[in-house]
Amino acid sequence: MAQATAAGRNATLPAGRARKGLAVLRAEWTKVRTVPETGWLVAAIAVLTVAVSTAVIATARCAAGTGCTADTTKLSLTGVLAGQAVVAMLAVLAISSEYSTGMIRTTFTAMPRRFGVLAAKATVLTGLVLPAAIIAVAGSLLAGREMMPGNGFTAAHGFPLLSLAHGPTLRAAVGSVLYLALVGLLCFGVTVIVRDSAAAIGTVLGLIYLPPIVALFVSSPVWQRRIERYAPTSAGMTVQNTTGMSHLPIGPWGGLAVLAIWAAAALIAGGLVLRLRDA
Repeated sequence: MAQATAAGRNATLPAGRARKGLAVLRAEWTKVRTVPETGWLVAAIAVLTVAVSTAVIATARCAAGTGCTADTTKLSLTGVLAGQAVVAMLAVLAISSEYSTGMIRTTFTAMPRRFGVLAAKATVLTGLVLPAAIIAVAGSLLAGREMMPGNGFTAAHGFPLLSLAHGPTLRAAVGSVLYLALVGLLCFGVTVIVRDSAAAIGTVLGLIYLPPIVALFVSSPVWQRRIERYAPTSAGMTVQNTTGMSHLPIGPWGGLAVLAIWAAAALIAGGLVLRLRDA
């Protein structure tokens, strides 16, 4: 009888943990969606990305006889560079608002397992970013498909219509969605460490945009290639390339893996800091 009771108790442990996990997720989702800025930022990810992509596409031209070498898929996804800034701001908002109001103490009092809270917040953030990223990438590629033939990027010039049936284009599209999600997790992890919203925004925007700028001004080709290969966003953006693959500093999926490692490191460091430091 005692063995049966113990077995029953052990069987209920996973179910109990699952219920607690769902309760934490629901609580974090409720908190995020009640922040007024959340909806605007999620919408802005898609709107800004598509708007910037459309503007870049509208200015691109391929005149007959000029030997155009543009990567039309990457060109159509240029707006991701702008959209990631909004993703960063959403990631900062996901936790910094609780620190600024002191609500984080209430959160940890109600849910003492800090790693669980961190995982729930990261999951909710990813759940917000992914749909917006899918819309942003799909809208950008649709803009490229509709506008580029009128700008000279035609089959006659060696540029077929953009299509997800084309393997490299599909990879660039899926990779861009994952890229935005990973940027969100990277920025979230950094914010957990930094805490202060203003400092976090400055830090994450610097982490996103500074390495590509530094690479432009580095005189050494070796160091330039190292930055492009190991900096989080420089490496991650290679997933958008569909032409000139042999000249890339790192392969598309390898570059995305570098970004994933940065994001994982930021989350692990954030979790450790969260556990060791007072709220």
